[in-house]
Amino acid sequence: MYEPKELALEIARVLDSKKAENITILKVDQLTSITDYFVICSGRSAQAVHTLYEEVSDRLAEQGIAFRRNDGVRESRWIVLDYSSVIVHIFHPEEREHYNIERLWADGTNQVEFVPEKKAE
Repeated sequence: MYEPKELALEIARVLDSKKAENITILKVDQLTSITDYFVICSGRSAQAVHTLYEEVSDRLAEQGIAFRRNDGVRESRWIVLDYSSVIVHIFHPEEREHYNIERLWADGTNQVEFVPEKKAE
């Protein structure tokens, strides 16, 4: 099993492997009691958002890790996956810009470093 930070980083790696954009990890345990980390990313289209959701849920399920709840799958504009210690937000770019949850949850000190894997050109 993963510790919360390790799980957040693993989710970010899975998202990165499927070309998620602007992956951000925020440590929010000092701001809320609902979770320890948010992983936030964007997909280029509703189809890409849905594909990212499927990849995360499938890859973690293969490791015996199931989400507690999800929301937004049908519309695929903002999908939320609740893994208890990590909540994943997968946005369509328009929704991400509109809701700007990083502004609400980032305090200037709580972003976790994640370096996306370099893609071969």
